[in-house]
Amino acid sequence: QVQPVESGGGLVQAGGSLRLSCAASGGTFSIYGMGWFRQAPGKEREFVAAISSSGTGISYADSVKGRFTISRDGAKNTMYLQMNTLKPEDTAVYYCVTCPRAAACRTGLVNYWGKGTLVTVSS
Repeated sequence: QVQPVESGGGLVQAGGSLRLSCAASGGTFSIYGMGWFRQAPGKEREFVAAISSSGTGISYADSVKGRFTISRDGAKNTMYLQMNTLKPEDTAVYYCVTCPRAAACRTGLVNYWGKGTLVTVSS
């Protein structure tokens, strides 16, 4: 069973940047679409970004488009989320997921969830 493992969360000031990583434990990500979700305190979990197995198909939530960049490195079996121009409303636990395909990620059709990494953006 493939287990996504997130890292890279932390505390950052508004306007700053962070890069989240997601590594595979127990298998390979190569056949899966992958994505990021987040859940802010008191809110429902929401889609952030997704990337296809080939890395050529990418989609973003409107709230992060132009600020966040999703990518993956097949050789390292790792996915990334580069987050720039962070805002306090980006504060959330960020979850890495694998999906049958990138489009499935966007609709919440997820194979595996990571345990999450906390991102806190101070104003």
